[in-house]
Amino acid sequence: MDTRVLRTFATLARTGSFTAAAAELHLAQSTVTVQIRALERDLRVRLFDRLPSGTVLTETGARLLEQARHVLDAEDRLRHEAHGTAPVEGSVTIGASESLCAYRLPLAVAGLNRSLPGVDIHMRAVTTPAEAADQLAAGRTDFALLLEPRVEVPHLESEAIGSEPLVLVAAPGHPLAHAEAPLRQLAGHTVFLLEEGCSYSDAFARELAALPGGSPRVTRFGSIEAARACVEAGLGLALLPVVSVRADLTSGRLCAAQDFPAVPVQMMWHRSRWITPATRTVMARLRQLAADGWPDGPSATGAQDRTA
Repeated sequence: MDTRVLRTFATLARTGSFTAAAAELHLAQSTVTVQIRALERDLRVRLFDRLPSGTVLTETGARLLEQARHVLDAEDRLRHEAHGTAPVEGSVTIGASESLCAYRLPLAVAGLNRSLPGVDIHMRAVTTPAEAADQLAAGRTDFALLLEPRVEVPHLESEAIGSEPLVLVAAPGHPLAHAEAPLRQLAGHTVFLLEEGCSYSDAFARELAALPGGSPRVTRFGSIEAARACVEAGLGLALLPVVSVRADLTSGRLCAAQDFPAVPVQMMWHRSRWITPATRTVMARLRQLAADGWPDGPSATGAQDRTA
């Protein structure tokens, strides 16, 4: 079986589009179609459902994709062994939470781009370990970074490489600003949390729901910026990573109502996937950067000018 056809299969599964797969592989779309049809005939199964919105793996296709990736990993490993002294190069995609994508990784990746000119580094947003596992299994990411106390997902290996402190923030005029208030004082107030699946937000939501005498009004948002903007407008409080509001705390636009324990930064990778030399190098560099406290600067501190 031609591994080029298997690579087309894996690329189409990852992109979900014949057009996108063809562009990535530098092939005509008709060639991708012919290769997939030939593979389906050879295996005597349907690998994809063709829908108006794109292609979706069938149950059989999803099962066979994992085996195809083992073959492609073996081929990549063989090529690397044949050129073991070659410079580190290739493409690496990092899956990461919003806070890491926005406030930690930009300066880190910029530095890696300068020191590893042969490596093309991309970032892709992920929100939960389960989503990270899906992205890793599909080959959309090579490893992931998430704020999680622990990772217990099948087929994932994980390692805590650092931590991010959390803070409950409020606008300066809020009754609980600077209060270091016990949780029971939050009853009757509005609290903005990140969407379900964010582990520290989910844990805090459970604590709030268990408060005696009534829980606060909780609103969930899909972005840190939305929660931060509502707090700055005086609409309530929010539990956020310190790095995402450090500039606002320094300027006085927001106040720390209560500090929270830090959440580990978990590095995750797929147990059965081969880690390329480029990916292994980027992982090692990010481990060191996290241990050293990440690079400092506007992107790392969140010092974006929000003045009117």
